[in-house]
Amino acid sequence: MLKQNIPNQIFSLPNKPFFHGSNSHFHHSLLSISKPRPKTTHHARTRRRRCRAASDTTSNKLEDASAIADYLIHEKPIKVKAVVTVKQTMTAMFTGIGIERGIDDIQDLLGKTLLLELVSSELDPKTELEKPTLQSFAHKGGGGKVVDGEVRYEAEFEVPAEFGAVGAIVVENEHHKEMFLRNIVLEGFPNGPVSFACDSWIHSKFTDKRKRVFFTSKSYLPQSTPAGLVGLRAEELVTLRGNGLGERQHGERVYDYDVYNDLGDPDADQALARPSLGGKEFPAPRRCRTGRPRCESDPSAEKKTRDFYVPRDEEFSEVKQLTFSAKTLYSLFNTLIPSLGNVFVDADLGFHHFKTIDSLFSVGFEVPELSKEGFWNALLPRLFAGTGNVMRFEPPGALERDKFFWMKDEEFARQTLAGLNPYCLQLVTEWPLKSKLDPEIYGPPESAITTELIESEIGGIMTVKEAIERKKLFILDYHDILLPFVSKVRELKGTTLYGSRTIFFLTPEGTLRPLAIELCRPPMDGKPEWKHVYRPCWNSTGCWLWRLAKAHVLAHDSGIHQLVSHWLRTHCATEPYIIATNRQLSVMHPIYRLLHPHFRYTMEINSLARESLINAGGIIESSFSPGKYSLEICSAAYDQLWRFDYEALPKDLIHRGMAVEDKTAPHGLKLTIEDYPFANDGLVLWDTIKEWVTDYVTHYYPEPDLVEADSELQAWWTEIRTKGHADKKNEPWWPQLETSNDLIEILTIIIWVASGHHASVNFGQYAFAGYFPNRPTITRIKMPNEDPTEEEWKFFLKKPEAVLLATFPSKLQATRVMAVLNVLSNHSPDEEYIGDEMERSWSDEPLIKAAFEKFSGRLKVLEGIIDERNANEELKNRSGAGVLPYELLKPHSKPGVTGQGVPNSISI
Repeated sequence: MLKQNIPNQIFSLPNKPFFHGSNSHFHHSLLSISKPRPKTTHHARTRRRRCRAASDTTSNKLEDASAIADYLIHEKPIKVKAVVTVKQTMTAMFTGIGIERGIDDIQDLLGKTLLLELVSSELDPKTELEKPTLQSFAHKGGGGKVVDGEVRYEAEFEVPAEFGAVGAIVVENEHHKEMFLRNIVLEGFPNGPVSFACDSWIHSKFTDKRKRVFFTSKSYLPQSTPAGLVGLRAEELVTLRGNGLGERQHGERVYDYDVYNDLGDPDADQALARPSLGGKEFPAPRRCRTGRPRCESDPSAEKKTRDFYVPRDEEFSEVKQLTFSAKTLYSLFNTLIPSLGNVFVDADLGFHHFKTIDSLFSVGFEVPELSKEGFWNALLPRLFAGTGNVMRFEPPGALERDKFFWMKDEEFARQTLAGLNPYCLQLVTEWPLKSKLDPEIYGPPESAITTELIESEIGGIMTVKEAIERKKLFILDYHDILLPFVSKVRELKGTTLYGSRTIFFLTPEGTLRPLAIELCRPPMDGKPEWKHVYRPCWNSTGCWLWRLAKAHVLAHDSGIHQLVSHWLRTHCATEPYIIATNRQLSVMHPIYRLLHPHFRYTMEINSLARESLINAGGIIESSFSPGKYSLEICSAAYDQLWRFDYEALPKDLIHRGMAVEDKTAPHGLKLTIEDYPFANDGLVLWDTIKEWVTDYVTHYYPEPDLVEADSELQAWWTEIRTKGHADKKNEPWWPQLETSNDLIEILTIIIWVASGHHASVNFGQYAFAGYFPNRPTITRIKMPNEDPTEEEWKFFLKKPEAVLLATFPSKLQATRVMAVLNVLSNHSPDEEYIGDEMERSWSDEPLIKAAFEKFSGRLKVLEGIIDERNANEELKNRSGAGVLPYELLKPHSKPGVTGQGVPNSISI
């Protein structure tokens, strides 16, 4: 009976697009509703083209009486209110002064702050073109009051029934200044509000006439995109890719690739010229293209400028800019670090006594006073305690627990498993040890570490062969990666270098004992190859030589940690993932929305690194052993060692011999060293991330062929391999992207690297390396027994402590690095921790919401697991007298805390 009263035209409605993974509640809430406009808007005219949805469609029949009644109720136009939340920015408050500000205030009074356009998700059934958009100007609501730093703007629309689902909103900023748009909510629909999570800067129409597009929080695969949004989805990606021309300007949102040709500054000084990284000679991942002018003295290099372009939404938020993180960093790099050069006028001046090193934590030293009172205390409170301009470092965690921790062999070994760089220890599987370098250039490949020496050190309890078979020997092998740079580095003033190998033995207690250190110098300067093996001794001279050899190895480990484990593997290699994600995956894409929280601020941090850390003459070059060749070593490591598939924690452990596959063991792996804190905690976190990714991916890709059919996803993975990592595009080890399992593994790797991997190598920097004798970043003089003069040897025998102090960094080098590590190890107030924040697009999908809540719950369980492990006295690699607990993979932390907390993304 009811059906007979329904007008016939109801049954000729256009088919509605199939929402993959959608729910009926959301689908009905989008049955919004607008009258035809007599004239299409400018936005619609520019997009006029034929486009059809590439997906399956649902039936257009109304299936039950309630749905029919719902339609009849809403047949008339509905009044809808758009509520726009704009974050009041300090930039606007302090720079928005003058004529333009006055004009903007007048526009506000006229109710013309933002021009909004509603976009239908459906095509016009007659023309098969996009429907005209609905326009309305937004005006200040709530009396224009600022509440919690936010201002509300409101606009009204009349949305008729035939408009269909609102799938996007287009925004034009009528002000002369950019605005930060938090979100937009459409209120008045009978089935609830429709939300748009923006969190983006909106440029002024006077600087760029292109309007901004925001899609609803509903995620769609490309083939499931509502027909009315297909063209808009494609256009937005074209905008983000740019055309590869011109210099990028502040405020733009263009993502493109370039080589690292901006690290040097040859126009300022030829000594600051550096080769471009990226290409056949120096392979490297690609960075974001800036398009700056080329140097006059070197056309292959970009000019050094003050501002390093990053796409606008990749920049720090104002909270970060105006509070702890960015403010501290800028002050550190641009004010404090340069001022230390005035404190320590002699850059080569070292520490004459250990008590002078200790005074950095007890007494401190004065830095130049600035005109603004309290400047240092306000910006760097952790470095400037009390009043005045006295810089005094907080004692690092390891030093607070044990003043002599840095001298102990057991701590030296323990930190390879539970320290700042737990990624480099390997199982010894072949004997004798041999180099793979060209013997014609670097000398005989055989190591000087002999079978007899090792068997002597382990007290004859087993042979070397038995030790290898029983997986008892381990190595830090920095021989082949460093030896090719030794002769070049030794030409630099105030530094030296060796290739090195360090052998450890696994004791019955599960701890490691160092057995031998080999330092090598290739044939150079007319001298033959030099290599020497040092081992723990029971005589004074041997003990001091062993201590000095450890200092050299620790400097090697510090360099590899900073250049490879940290910069290359987490920062540098990740930037192409971010660029490709923005160029190839629409913001509507569920994988974009999964990855986006893990990329927060990474490009801005990387640009700061290019400006002040890894640049020519920057912190790394001036304070680490390889000097100006640091990034060339990074390139060599990328070329020889980096593989995407080995970035997966389980495969990394297997590759290094630190685990074997075992389906009966936890995580499917049996660890070679059972008490391996980084691996134990890391595998729990890895599995937790993978389970979350699995739930997410299987929701959106329930059918086997959907991954291969996803054009955006395939283009994304192709671009990461062939453009972002172009120098490795032909490697056979790149995973295929054919199934959901392939996608799960790829996404888990990317998320792990940005969260767990980065946390493990970043947030413990000050705790372990803040007392630099534990991890010197540079060794300034050679070993006293390498071709010594009679005078040099006598001096060593008379004052071995003075030789060790002369080997350590200078005062300027040490304090610079300590200040940087102190800042980089801290968590900022706006840190977002893994598993804490649920994205709006996830909360709108019940299954995804439930999966995230399970993910968050498992992370809380990990907190307890780590606390329990650290309290277990049987686990001697993470507990004991004076031992710093291993908390680097503990999921949460508090602002300013070092040594624990896993943020969502690479952060400071």
